[in-house]
Amino acid sequence: MAFELKIPEAGESITEVQIGEWLKEEGDYVERDEAVVEVETDKASMELPSQVNGVIKKLLHNAGDIVPVGTVIALIEESDRPAAATAATKQQSAAVGGDGAQRAATATAEATRVMPAARRALAEAGLAAADVKATGPGGRLLKEDVERHVANVAAGATDDAAAGDGYRQEEAVPMTMLRRRIAQRLVESQRTTASLTTFNEIDMSAVMTLRKERGEAFQKKYGTKLGFMSFFVKAAIDALKLIPAANAEIRGDDIVYKNYYDIGVAVSTEHGLVVPVMRNVERMSFAEIELAIADLAARARGRKITVEELQGGTFTITNGGIFGSLLSTPILNPPQSGILGLHAIQQRPVAADGQVVIRPMMYVALTYDHRVVDGRESVTFLKRVKECVEDPTRMLIEV
Repeated sequence: MAFELKIPEAGESITEVQIGEWLKEEGDYVERDEAVVEVETDKASMELPSQVNGVIKKLLHNAGDIVPVGTVIALIEESDRPAAATAATKQQSAAVGGDGAQRAATATAEATRVMPAARRALAEAGLAAADVKATGPGGRLLKEDVERHVANVAAGATDDAAAGDGYRQEEAVPMTMLRRRIAQRLVESQRTTASLTTFNEIDMSAVMTLRKERGEAFQKKYGTKLGFMSFFVKAAIDALKLIPAANAEIRGDDIVYKNYYDIGVAVSTEHGLVVPVMRNVERMSFAEIELAIADLAARARGRKITVEELQGGTFTITNGGIFGSLLSTPILNPPQSGILGLHAIQQRPVAADGQVVIRPMMYVALTYDHRVVDGRESVTFLKRVKECVEDPTRMLIEV
């Protein structure tokens, strides 16, 4: 009897998912815990592994299909790895050596980037993966890439052609559930909150000097780099304690003030922006914050994040500076009442002690819900963040 690969429960609010890319095709052998397909919920993307060893007998849904939780999407015939495949693997391993090992490794890496539908399209067209320009997420080669290449060759064009001599293309791509959810949340935020943004600027000299002086000892002791984000997380906690309204939310006719601090850190992935949440950050050290951020970001980008880790934040920090943003107005993540936006560090002339000096400066922005947070409180919040970051010795660094 074939094993039924089903869409598992992914959280109490999730009732359906969208089939992403199939990582295996019918006839492929899969081992237990090996990823078979990528699925998208309205909160995160994840890989769905096989729970048995066996051969994929039937794929019951196509990429892009939206199916309810509990739906059977594939049938896997349980079996041990076929002897022929095992022998071929051993023969290939024995034949590989020197430059051959490098070629085999390269071939393996290339094969993992070719989606099953693209592999079939390549075979039908008599092409190799190297002949076609890949445009899929993570450098993956898609069926559409192969079809576009074939059409371009027939038209005498190339994959890189964008316009000219009548060669103009449009491509309609369905929005993923995650992207649709992001769009819905952004519009909802603008429609349901009284958003306002206030700005300040921070001299990053002291933090940069401290990281230079203590960074090596910090990394040696804790096994992680001392980044900028932990300073801002600590400073935000300090400011939230001073301005409790920025850590509150509206429920009906009540304002709920929270005496715990669950900080969401926005992470950009190839599938969209997600905001993993660190719980009880007020109890965490600098090292614990840095380790938590690195872990959450890596798992978010690797589709290993859980739905529970994306829910329940009380305040959010987003850093557009890593992409070069100099100034922006972040959008609230309801029902939260505040979000802190960080930006690029830029050498700028500033006045200090009656003289013009060059300092590494960063603009910071606080978007807040004016129904909960007053203007005076928002300015005081950013001023406190500025004071903490410009004088980081006031925040204990455990080195």
